Amino acid sequence: MASYPIVYAVILNWNRCEDTLACLSSLTKLDYPNLRLLLVDNGSSDGTPQVVARQNPTVEVIVNESNVGFAAGCNAGLRHALEQGADYVFLLNNDTLVDPAALNHLVSLVGPDVGMVAPKIYYAADPARVWSVGGMCHPLTLEKTSDGRGQIDKGQWGEVLERDYLVGCALLLSRRLLTEVGLFDERFFMYYEDSDLSLRARQAGFKLLLSPQARVWHKVAVSSGGSDSPNERYWMARSSVLFFHKHVRGLRWLIVLPYRAGSAVKTVLRLIGEGKGPSVRAYLRGLYDGFIQAWQSR
Repeated sequence: MASYPIVYAVILNWNRCEDTLACLSSLTKLDYPNLRLLLVDNGSSDGTPQVVARQNPTVEVIVNESNVGFAAGCNAGLRHALEQGADYVFLLNNDTLVDPAALNHLVSLVGPDVGMVAPKIYYAADPARVWSVGGMCHPLTLEKTSDGRGQIDKGQWGEVLERDYLVGCALLLSRRLLTEVGLFDERFFMYYEDSDLSLRARQAGFKLLLSPQARVWHKVAVSSGGSDSPNERYWMARSSVLFFHKHVRGLRWLIVLPYRAGSAVKTVLRLIGEGKGPSVRAYLRGLYDGFIQAWQSR
């Protein structure tokens, strides 16, 4: 084992026992020889920690007393992994399934200047359709581009690619990055925490890479209640305000603010047109709460 860096796979769970068990089952099939498994439970009420401990006694378990959110929950696992000597942390949503060779491909790409490596992530319900291959950011608006979402993988991402951002759904993080750049910003309860970490990593000089051979399948938006649910719209809106407040400075606001306002109007009109009144109200409340939190943190 000495020639293989220690990798901790950290899985965050909140009341999704069956998904978590399926994810852990896929991880036990990985052919990487120096892997440790860690479950972080965010105050579940469905008995997940007990079920996992009974069915998978080699899995380490951390139990948070309440649902502290994605960023804070993941950070509990990241801190534990670092304390136990992890060289890399393989962060995973609990609603993912991992190809047996994925971790070997990810680890093969790490180096002193590479802080984050991600697999190609597909929809579990449509295994050849891409959910994320990371992407680029517009240099002025910081908007995400080129994430490949919804496209069928026909080999168009066949080479290792350097990316501006990678998603926290499935992500290999180096010890050096975590110690030098820091962990997730816990002000982001859900969403944008990975964009924030990606931006901080690049600002510190780290490369972010996409591995074309590593594959993961994602059940998508399970923890937030599904795409465009009130819960998802609330946290997406709130976290977006915090993200842009944190990273936009000076005259750049003259471009970002009108762009973000237009994006918000477009989202509201779309949700109204689709008859999703509760999601509209949740989205607007998220924007308001985000502004309040950003104002208080000045």
